[in-house]
Amino acid sequence: MTVERTKVCIIGSGPAGHTAAIYAARAELQPVMLEGWMANGIAAGGQLTTTHEVENFPGFPEGILGGEICERFRAQSLRFGTKIYSETVAKVDLSSRPFHVYTDEREVVADSIIIATGAVARRLPFPGSDEGPGGFWNKGISACAVCDGAAPMFRNNPIAVIGGGDSAMEEAHFLTKYGSKVYIIHRRDELRASKIMQKRALEHPKIEILWDSVVEEAYGNAKGMLGGVKVKNLKTGAVTDVPLAGLFFAIGHEPATAFLAGQLELDEDKYIVTKPESTETSIPGVFAAGDVQDKKWRQAITAAGSGCMAALEVERFLEDHGEA
Repeated sequence: MTVERTKVCIIGSGPAGHTAAIYAARAELQPVMLEGWMANGIAAGGQLTTTHEVENFPGFPEGILGGEICERFRAQSLRFGTKIYSETVAKVDLSSRPFHVYTDEREVVADSIIIATGAVARRLPFPGSDEGPGGFWNKGISACAVCDGAAPMFRNNPIAVIGGGDSAMEEAHFLTKYGSKVYIIHRRDELRASKIMQKRALEHPKIEILWDSVVEEAYGNAKGMLGGVKVKNLKTGAVTDVPLAGLFFAIGHEPATAFLAGQLELDEDKYIVTKPESTETSIPGVFAAGDVQDKKWRQAITAAGSGCMAALEVERFLEDHGEA
């Protein structure tokens, strides 16, 4: 197994990881990035690679494909000297500094670590829900209303949200600005959302809740985009056709923290806990940026901002220890 020594190891390769790499490399910290190889079923670059078009990242007034902006992030990291390996981290040893990071191919010994492994949106499997042939993922089906809800294809058309928690209520309310009608499809007869969020949804004239219901199938329209869904009522067994231009999953995210094996403090949803106004974790010298520690905003631009913070904090940490 190859052993490599570095001042900072960056685990993950989305906007948080690459922003951290760019800042760290420009500070001459010679970062090593382990970008992952289909980690959590997603290509290097993270969830952004599954987004068809990105229209809300500054600097791209005409929009840019998700895969293309990730390639640009990577090229910029390489330009300033980041070493990038397309390997997935299997385990880490955070018991003492320097830290040890292991993939199947190498061991990286690092004075500091930035964890930017992200979180994967939970999706429900049903015919037409994926990105394969006959699927409508990124063709009307998404897991981020804030990212995609303002797209022209959704304006003045019916939209649906799957979920029953606060996130689903927030996304449904957000989508009322664009859709002609917004359905909340929920498998139970009561919502899990907080009372205030329930009240906002129940009283909104554009929102209708389909109780005790699940999506059985998504189908397309003449343009090959999402045309609607078949919704089954779990109590009556009746199946209803619901024409839609958009369908959004709002059933939570799964942060990529399993490889930590309990060595860092996590919250009840397995997100890494960071100190207020900081990317510092429970272990000095280990920092976390992006969606792996952010359960609220989950945007490419906020992830990039926290990646910048992490790199600057790493630089300061190493200077304080005489290692920069």
